[in-house]
Amino acid sequence: MNNKYKTKSQMVLYFLKGSVIFFVISMICSVLVTFFELVSPKLVQYTVDYFLVDVADSSVPSYIDYVVDMLGGRDYLRAHLYLMAVVVAVCAVATAFFRYLFKLFNSIAAEKFTRRMRDTLFEHIIRLPFAWHSENHTGDIIQRCTSDVDTIKNFVSEQMINLFRISVRIAVAMYFMIGISKYLTIFSAVFIPIIVLYSCLFHRRISKGFEKADSEEGRLSATAQENLTGVRVVRAFGREAYEKERFETQNYHYTNLWIDLIRTLSAFWASNDLISGLQVMLVTIIGAVLCVQNGITVGEYIAFVSLNAMLTWPVRALGRIISEMSKAGVSIDRLRYIMNSEEEKDNVDALEPPMNRDIVFENVSYKYGNGTEDVLSDVSFRIKAGTTFGVLGGTGSGKSTLMYLMDKLYDLPESVEDSGRIMIGDVDIKDIKRSYLRRNIGLVLQEPFLFSGTLSENIAITQSDVNLKEVRDAAKIADLDEAIRNFNKGYETYVGERGVTLSGGQKQRTAIAQMLMGKPPVMIFDDSLSAVDTRTDARIRKALSETTLGSTVILISHRITTLMHADTILVLDKGRVAEIGSHEELVANNGIYKRIYDIQKQGI
Repeated sequence: MNNKYKTKSQMVLYFLKGSVIFFVISMICSVLVTFFELVSPKLVQYTVDYFLVDVADSSVPSYIDYVVDMLGGRDYLRAHLYLMAVVVAVCAVATAFFRYLFKLFNSIAAEKFTRRMRDTLFEHIIRLPFAWHSENHTGDIIQRCTSDVDTIKNFVSEQMINLFRISVRIAVAMYFMIGISKYLTIFSAVFIPIIVLYSCLFHRRISKGFEKADSEEGRLSATAQENLTGVRVVRAFGREAYEKERFETQNYHYTNLWIDLIRTLSAFWASNDLISGLQVMLVTIIGAVLCVQNGITVGEYIAFVSLNAMLTWPVRALGRIISEMSKAGVSIDRLRYIMNSEEEKDNVDALEPPMNRDIVFENVSYKYGNGTEDVLSDVSFRIKAGTTFGVLGGTGSGKSTLMYLMDKLYDLPESVEDSGRIMIGDVDIKDIKRSYLRRNIGLVLQEPFLFSGTLSENIAITQSDVNLKEVRDAAKIADLDEAIRNFNKGYETYVGERGVTLSGGQKQRTAIAQMLMGKPPVMIFDDSLSAVDTRTDARIRKALSETTLGSTVILISHRITTLMHADTILVLDKGRVAEIGSHEELVANNGIYKRIYDIQKQGI
């Protein structure tokens, strides 16, 4: 794993590209909202003290005198107090207008931010190595790209913006409040660091709770995803009760984690509210005492209490934002794990050599991940260009691994001495561009994956446009055309998720047709005829032999009948080459191949 994003902020800033300007505009609007909200209490103060109570002029700022003179003088405004109400109403309208703009631009910024996160994550994930996907549960990856993305979006677009708004609100309110009473302002401000420090004490505990809950949510999603995609297997083996119990156990554990976390959050929020309520009560009482003792005017008392009340929610929210930072921090780390995972990369000078050349495995050894035993050990053979090459071996003998290595789904270690090498012509596949290599090696797996869509769309999945004639030609070779024409909608028949509406043999034949559409010079059939009967197998092999002239065909199978007409047959045993030769030569050797041949011959 690399360290492209060493810090959380570095990754968030990268995702923010394209939406920063909208966030900036929304923050400017939020400042204006705060200004007009806080101006209203001051207008009320001046109205009470200047026009109703008749406080001495010296207590009123000079700029107020200037504005009053412009509007007709003190006596005129005292006789027309509705004008002050109009001014307050204008401030309220301005507040509503700028709040609308704030919500609008903030929402636009949030959606652009989310879209960039999702696009970037998806693009990165599909470029990660096959081995990475094997090590990480699909359900957990989906949960990171949905739930964690939403958590980060909410934090940036709501909590972070609110943090800015609160800071501005506190600063402006404190400025106005100091102008009224320094003593009361100091008393009010003392509670702010108390609430912040108190929130920080909960930060670590809440962070750990969110981390555990997020992890368990990923496991729960993975369990649900596995059961939904494998629902036929679950029902076929009557495992509904077992899977239900397994899901409920995981869900129970996940729920208890959230209950524990909610207890902590409830204690935090309740105590936070208690401190905030205590602050409001004390400020109200002390302010009233000062007002009675002529320490402040009635107007100043009303304005101060109003300003202090306007700070109550922001100060409480400040503490909650700190707790939300814990949750967002966990989600950012979970996305950093994905974004810092190394993508597949080609060499700078990667080549695109001719692919209609001999394929050579030279002393190839390979082991999975941190495994101690080799899946393949010192495997060497040559596949002549344009020939048909068969591979036979028991389960776990390394047959599929050979093909994954050839297609660079798995990468051999850099050291040739330890791992050997795979050559196409005179070029090591490490030096061949991955996209070019995979475009020219057609691979049909034993368990093909079909996407939701029509049969014609699935068969032509490698093509930019669907040409029905070419689709039908490929389907005929795969012995699928007749079956498709028997469907009510023919080639427009909709294939359900993962091809659940098709039989196993039909899915395999659809995958064969997919591969044939690309006309690759190298075709690999990885036990891809296992779900069809022997007659269909024979028809497909006959059609393939007539249409793949010039292509190198590699057949991996457990059936001798599928392999016996191949030019060369390789027999693997526990990751090693046991035998290699033609069908006749291997039968004459009286080895593993001959024993399997005799067993299958008796079963015919």
